[in-house]
Amino acid sequence: MKKIKKIIIGTHNQGKFKEISNLLPSYIKKISPKELNLSSPEETGSSFRENSKLKAQFFSEKSNLICISDDSGLEIDLLSGAPGIHSSRWAGSNNDFNLAMDKVFVELTKKDPNWIKRKEITARFICCLTVYWPKGKLIMSEGIIDGNISSTKRGTNGFGYDPIFLPKNYEQTFGEMEKKLKYKIDHRAKAYLKIGKIFN
Repeated sequence: MKKIKKIIIGTHNQGKFKEISNLLPSYIKKISPKELNLSSPEETGSSFRENSKLKAQFFSEKSNLICISDDSGLEIDLLSGAPGIHSSRWAGSNNDFNLAMDKVFVELTKKDPNWIKRKEITARFICCLTVYWPKGKLIMSEGIIDGNISSTKRGTNGFGYDPIFLPKNYEQTFGEMEKKLKYKIDHRAKAYLKIGKIFN
């Protein structure tokens, strides 16, 4: 397989762009959709897998470059898997994840007014990664990290729901964790590990 030297990272989310850039080898030139004035496609898929493929195909075809794109989100068991594929939509049109985290707390309280006293509110982050070539070839993988929901927002590192997610067997939320550690253990890293060999 021809060595990949240039790739478009199919996201307008800066936190996600940084994290995916960090996973990729340093010799690869990383392009953002913003640099090419590309808007995002409408995410009409009914799963992380469908939306990941949809975004990767869109950005690859628009840029004529190989694209790596992810679709990811938070599933909370007490909320029957919500916000799930709608994780970013809960943040509203301004992408305000403080709003989204507040909504999580409101929804949990509706389900169980005493949820804060529960020992664990089990949840997981899921990431589906797609690498898409302009001629239609694609590779996909999935990564999952289990954990619990914190009853308060903790930490200012990371992005999205990181301040309320406590990965299993760790005392810190993703929002409190050093980026180096988070990048090693999170759902995106797990998905990348499965396909990373294509970049070597």
